[in-house]
Order: sequence, then structure tokens, then C-alpha cells
Amino acid sequence: MRQALILHPDSHCAAATGVEVEAARPRPGALLLRYVVTGRIGDLRMPSAAAPKRAVGLWQHSCFEAFVRAATGAAYYEFNLAPSTQWAAFRFDGYRSGLRVAGAIDTPQIDVRPGEGRFALQASLALDRLPDLPADAVWRVGLAAVLEDADGRRTYWALAHPPGRPDFHHSDCFAVELPPA
Repeated sequence: MRQALILHPDSHCAAATGVEVEAARPRPGALLLRYVVTGRIGDLRMPSAAAPKRAVGLWQHSCFEAFVRAATGAAYYEFNLAPSTQWAAFRFDGYRSGLRVAGAIDTPQIDVRPGEGRFALQASLALDRLPDLPADAVWRVGLAAVLEDADGRRTYWALAHPPGRPDFHHSDCFAVELPPA
């Protein structure tokens, strides 16, 4: 099911007119994400294609994000997926605590499709080796994007925003429930 991300009320983005995302669990332990940005794509700073490898600080530029936890747990994972095909995966014990690199994950398959008035990123993640995400459990998912305008200003998009500053880690943002495949 395709869902629209909401621009944070304190953000202003003249380049992007919308961001939509689809999330699915096509098989046990797998997550498929498809983000589509519409607008004046040339007015966004999108990182150039690079080797698909782990990187840090991806959220400081245009980046697509997913936060995933089992419906009954406090531990969660953050996945950063850059238009460059670089990526990051982190595990948290609870809200912004116990941060560490999630090592038990293979390089996601990231496919980028720029176009006139449209930019799409699709990522396939194999999460079956992550101990806090049982394949037979319902997953709560937060979907978000950081878009950087040509002038360097970042804007924040998510399914839901808690009051105050942008905070994709907040429990309000885990707005999608995905049943097992």
C-alpha cells in the first residue's frame, strides 16, 4: 500500500511536492521499500552514484529511512538508504539508547531511478538474521525521508511527526504495522 509522507510543519521544501512510500514483507525476514519523490528533482541535492557500501552520516544529505521493531519490543533498527546506494544499519535497545551498528545484515539491494519530475528508490533488505525482528512477528515500521534542497537546507518527511523538532525515532513515527509474510 502506497502512503504519503508528511512534510514536518517546521520545514519548507520548494523543490519536492510530495514523497510516497510503499513497504511490504514479500517473504519471511524480508522488507521491500519503494520511495517516490515528485517535484523539481533537479532542485534537490541527490548524492551521486557510488559503490553500495556502508557509510555514516547519510541523513545529513538526501536519504530515505526506515525504522523497524517487533510490535511487542522496545529494541528497533534504523536503516538509512542513500540515492548513492550507500547505506547504514543501526540497532537501538530503546528510544535513542544503546546505539550500535547492526552487523548481521547483508548489503541491501538498492535501485535508483531518476526521472523528469520524479525520483524513485527501491530497496530490498534481508532482515532474517536480526534477532529482534522475528520473521513470524508483526513489525511496526516508521518511514521517513530527509531531502536536501539545492541551497543545502534539509527538510524532513515522515508518516507522522510528534510535537516539536523532527524526530523519526519517536514512537509516534512507527505508524505502519506489517504482518508476517
